[in-house]
Amino acid sequence: MPSFISDHPMFCALALIFIDIAVWRLISVNLANWKLAARLLIFAVFSAVLFNDGMNPMQVAPYADNTALHLAATALQIGWWLFAARTLTVLLGAVMMQRVGHTGRLLQDLLGAVIFLIAIIAALAYVLDLPVKGVLATSGAVAIIVGLALQSTLSDVFSGIVLNTTKPYQLDDWISIDGTEGRVTDIDWRATRLQTSQGSMAVIPNSLAAKAKIINFSRPADMFGLAVSLQVSPHARPQIVIEALERAMQGCRPLLVTPAPSVAFKTSASGGVEYEISGFVPAMALKREVRNQLYDLAFRHLQAAGVSLLSATEGSTPSAMSAARALLERSPIFSTLRQDEKETFSQNMTLHTYRSGEMILPAGEVSDHLFIVETGVVSVMLIKDGHTFEAGRMGPGEVIGEAGILSDKAALADFSAKTFCTLYRIEKEYLKPCLDARHDIGEAMKALLDFRLHAAQVLTQEAPVVPVKKGFLQWLRKRGL
Repeated sequence: MPSFISDHPMFCALALIFIDIAVWRLISVNLANWKLAARLLIFAVFSAVLFNDGMNPMQVAPYADNTALHLAATALQIGWWLFAARTLTVLLGAVMMQRVGHTGRLLQDLLGAVIFLIAIIAALAYVLDLPVKGVLATSGAVAIIVGLALQSTLSDVFSGIVLNTTKPYQLDDWISIDGTEGRVTDIDWRATRLQTSQGSMAVIPNSLAAKAKIINFSRPADMFGLAVSLQVSPHARPQIVIEALERAMQGCRPLLVTPAPSVAFKTSASGGVEYEISGFVPAMALKREVRNQLYDLAFRHLQAAGVSLLSATEGSTPSAMSAARALLERSPIFSTLRQDEKETFSQNMTLHTYRSGEMILPAGEVSDHLFIVETGVVSVMLIKDGHTFEAGRMGPGEVIGEAGILSDKAALADFSAKTFCTLYRIEKEYLKPCLDARHDIGEAMKALLDFRLHAAQVLTQEAPVVPVKKGFLQWLRKRGL
């Protein structure tokens, strides 16, 4: 051992403690292994300095004839026990973090507390030479008093340990505890913290969470359920409602095919009948978007089937109105026509039906007519890298063939019937003069065409190839050197 350390062991031991604190704070959290190695090395040197100078932590401190040195040695020996406890705690924490991750933090803290308690008792017994039995008896009585005073807090602590052991939820899981829904951001000694969808923080005591009904929306990780309830007129035939809602489900692409979505009758009353659409999506972030889309599709398909939601005004469409005229009323493009124009327009629309899988308009064909979907789901297929994929689905009120009408361009996609469909056809010879006279309708169709062309271009364009950086060794291997 260097002479300076041998001559000034207490000063060096104290310096090592400050060095350990500085190194632990300066080394980045990302270098956890280096921090642990540095602490083990400093503790080993600290122990060597103490034992070399006769300050054995297993014995009473030396220098009994010199009060100042005796107190300093006693403090360093007690510090050795605390230093050892801290090093062992960090080492166990690193091992547990690799095995159980952040969910074992409560157990890690509990083990750390036990280790420090043992270290303090050992320091009292070996360094201060106090009767441990008396200390343990006194501490036991104190523990009983403190336990009675902190009964609710201890209940939260042990409930937290149970929750971390059984793992009904983990960090970043989206859960519901007794109706409080949110993402788990932290699980500490006392409570579980949830960040709700409104951005607020909910703090739920662990003792309450351990007894409450817990719903974990994040398990399984690739499937998240959602449900949409709708109340319809009690005069609507149930079979017609169910078929319309099933078409709405098929028109919603984000819904998982397996498990299959379903429609179920819920309740019936004199005021209305309630149905529920339930299904699953692959990501939690999609739930709100898909619920909104599913409700919109259900509204449109029910409207196409002649069924009104209770939130809508029943009987707003006269019973004498033809199906073609009613479709123009619902169409976002042709709804701006005057009533007399709609009446004349509807008389020039012909009804066509397509079975499931039947082609409506193939890609590459210049359409000389415009289709308006009345009922059913239309599948839109694009080609990318020689493979066909589904780019979207269309429902009631949407139009097909606007490219041929406006610019004599061929359709970029295949439009086929995914379900049984009914579509109204309008010939170009009749539609073209109408578009020239009504610029608002022409502009709406032009905006729709531009949007679809841009979407098709984005979906079919090839991803840029990232050049692979080649080093000198790869060049040598290629050369066979």
